[in-house]
Amino acid sequence: MSASHDRPSCLCTAPRRLAFLAAACLALALAWQPAMSAAPNPTLAADGVPAERIPLAAIGDSNTLSYQDSISHPPQARGGALRKQTLNWGEVIDRLRGNQIDQGPWEISGVSNPRLRLMDTFGLQVSRAPRKEDFRYNYANNGAGCDELMVTRRRQIPRLVNMMDEDPKRWEHGVVVIRIGLANLAGVIDVQAEHPGAPAVMAQVHGCLDRFHEALALIRRNHPQTHVVLVGLFEDSHDAANVERWQSAREIDNIAHMFDMFDDGLRAMVAQDPHTSFFDDRAWFRGLWGSRDAQGRPAYKTVAIGPTLRVTNTIGDAPNNAMLADDHNGMVWNVLWAQAMVRHLHDVAKLPVTPIGDDEVERLVRSLTE
Repeated sequence: MSASHDRPSCLCTAPRRLAFLAAACLALALAWQPAMSAAPNPTLAADGVPAERIPLAAIGDSNTLSYQDSISHPPQARGGALRKQTLNWGEVIDRLRGNQIDQGPWEISGVSNPRLRLMDTFGLQVSRAPRKEDFRYNYANNGAGCDELMVTRRRQIPRLVNMMDEDPKRWEHGVVVIRIGLANLAGVIDVQAEHPGAPAVMAQVHGCLDRFHEALALIRRNHPQTHVVLVGLFEDSHDAANVERWQSAREIDNIAHMFDMFDDGLRAMVAQDPHTSFFDDRAWFRGLWGSRDAQGRPAYKTVAIGPTLRVTNTIGDAPNNAMLADDHNGMVWNVLWAQAMVRHLHDVAKLPVTPIGDDEVERLVRSLTE
């Protein structure tokens, strides 16, 4: 669905001994990025993007990368045999509010190594990295940590801002959702459980918050009106794969304090910027599946979807599990998360979107499970 580009001709005729010029010629050839689009997304108008739709860009890790991306995920991932019915939150929003929220056309685009390394070396602009199949405004990638916001070859925010700069007027009424950092804090969760506030823990918390500050500052340089949603981190002690770990109140309290520090840092940024908001991921989870008991042991609730489906905080690809077998958010989780995010955009960000009703949630889940 995206426009194609002509391959730049390579006019380099330098002698072979001028290796640098030869490499530059190769880089120019590699700069050509064909728009290898997948089948058009059915919710998008074939003749272009209606101006009244709200553009939404997504920044994050594998819990934001679209599950139907056939390039980034091996066949057994993200639902396994149920992959086609297992949607991520952006895909849910497109199904239910694609007429109001525009995440860009569904396409195969972006650049991966070794081409990415060479293009970076010569300062050539890259639309996004790595190459993937996703909505055009989705910059999330597998395994991303906070450094991927601003540095590394993937650097999601600078590439996002380059795209926004192409149509700044439209993005005055747009929104950027930033949901990243769990990889950083999960890496030190055992340290925090036993040694709260250890240097390794504080380095990860403050390092992440510094990257968030830099990311927000770069967006604001050219896009002061764009609304930015800073998403707090899911507390990994409640991951269905981890419920048998950390079985004491002391450990759970220590872990919660680390996530408090991160979330409080995001809240402080929101307090300084009227066009930002904070989405409390931990409160959202507690409101549905609950938490552990006072002794730190699992005491989770069951979530009902319609008259028959009951979803527990367990792991597996079937829709009755909150988490997938590959330890990513399950289909029902993502449908409910998308519902909560659209409600946030309506109630908090004050964007003209219609909240997703419980009846719509039930109908979508039923269509994906029957």
